[in-house]
Amino acid sequence: MIPFLALAAPAAGAPLLALPVDCELGKNCYIQQYMDHDATENFKDFECGPRSYNAHKGTDFAVPTARDAQEGVDILAAAEVTVLGVRDGMSDVWNGEINTDAIKGRECGNGLVLDHGDGWQTQYCHLREGSLNVRKGQIVEAGTKLGQMGMTGRTEFAHLHLSVRKDGKPVDPFAPKGAKCDKPIEKTMWREPLLFQKGGILEIGFAESVPKFADIKMGTAEQELRSISPALVSYFFMFGGKAGDKIDVQFTGPDGFEVTQIYELEKNLARFFRAIGKKRRAEPWPVGIYEARARFTRNGEEIDTQTATFEIKR
Repeated sequence: MIPFLALAAPAAGAPLLALPVDCELGKNCYIQQYMDHDATENFKDFECGPRSYNAHKGTDFAVPTARDAQEGVDILAAAEVTVLGVRDGMSDVWNGEINTDAIKGRECGNGLVLDHGDGWQTQYCHLREGSLNVRKGQIVEAGTKLGQMGMTGRTEFAHLHLSVRKDGKPVDPFAPKGAKCDKPIEKTMWREPLLFQKGGILEIGFAESVPKFADIKMGTAEQELRSISPALVSYFFMFGGKAGDKIDVQFTGPDGFEVTQIYELEKNLARFFRAIGKKRRAEPWPVGIYEARARFTRNGEEIDTQTATFEIKR
């Protein structure tokens, strides 16, 4: 499980929002980026950390891989709303290779604009082609399925980009009154407290060679390992890396099989992976249970720890 920091109660006067994705934060989905609170060319999330990018005006609710989204992740109305606009028909680009000319003026991809009244609106972006099932003018209740998560418009990973606006100006639902670097946020717009993710481990997988990052992000890197595999490799897919973070990884197995490594990040990394392993010599790999473990720390604080196993049989 990815550890979280609980946030405060909802803000008065603003619409109260529920989680807009049918998933469990920290288990099968996560928040990749938050709204940018820096007015310069730099950026900062509402806790004044690096979990954003310049001029990012929303919150990105993501699943680990494109394959996870392809299996079907429902997008939900966060509150009772009136549908102001709907766009569908843009193709999903599951490999993340963006054609900027083809999407010019439609960077949001397939999505919706929803009216909450009193000048409040939300916008949903990057929904899956053909999945939207509401129409303009329709009133929907909180929790209504609006469509499914996809990869349309300007996006390199499967996620829902949720923007909140008051009278046309962007508002961060995690910090409606702005970032508070020196003290906790007092009020949010969430009906139930959502939990701030400092970073975490998305997946631990195994393969016969160091996989391509594109395959890891797609969800196609995992391979079955056998006694005659040319190598045993464990890879660790993570998010929310900050310069100075340490990633302590171990890969162990029968008959003294062991590989360990400690990585220290040299820069902030939104999503990244590391891999360790061994090449096979003349003898087959010993049968038994193999285990990979990763411990993700920041200034001595544990951000996340996960393990994964596989078995080589006779």
